[in-house]
Amino acid sequence: MEPSTGGQKRNLINFGIGIGIVVVVALTAGLYFSSQSMQKPVEASEPTPTQPQQVATSTYATTTFSLVYPADFTVNDAYAYDQFAKKPIAGVKFVIPTQMATGTNLSAHDTGISIEQLPRAKKCTADIYIPADVKAQALQEGGVAYSVATTSGAAAGNVYEEQVYALSGSQPCTAIRYFIHSTQIGNYPPGTVREFDRAALIEAFDTIRRSIVFVPPQQ
Repeated sequence: MEPSTGGQKRNLINFGIGIGIVVVVALTAGLYFSSQSMQKPVEASEPTPTQPQQVATSTYATTTFSLVYPADFTVNDAYAYDQFAKKPIAGVKFVIPTQMATGTNLSAHDTGISIEQLPRAKKCTADIYIPADVKAQALQEGGVAYSVATTSGAAAGNVYEEQVYALSGSQPCTAIRYFIHSTQIGNYPPGTVREFDRAALIEAFDTIRRSIVFVPPQQ
């Protein structure tokens, strides 16, 4: 007895569905393995070491000493410390650049480091460079003997700080003065001015001070 036409159609439909499922599964598997074979493990790249920023420098030299300072500092050869009545102390001053103080409460007008000398001083100590009654402290750093004294004051919203490093036994008596002029941060609306970077400023002054080389006196 021959199968009915309806049964043949159902068999063909079921066969076609089965073939379709097999094809879909095969294609899906092929795409999966193909994508897996194309993916390569990504090697982690080593971070590039950060290079320290190079600061352009200049050399300042006299008959008694030489030093290295940042090239963007301003040199004032006519400088004299004028806080002693009628007894200015002659020297040379290196004033910070404007961009170092921009946006902060630091003043670029007179903040800087100066080298000063008192040729007639019998004992070279830091306190003789400061008008206020301060006590000098001994400091040994890098094989150099210093006499150190500090002072500070405020007036009309301004703050003045000084650190003096006198070179013990130097002749003529020579001292390095850090002069920091800032304004009271509390006088500004919040968020308009930021506190200056004291550590960076002191480090810049320290670097200059440590670069000083003295010329031996001629016999």
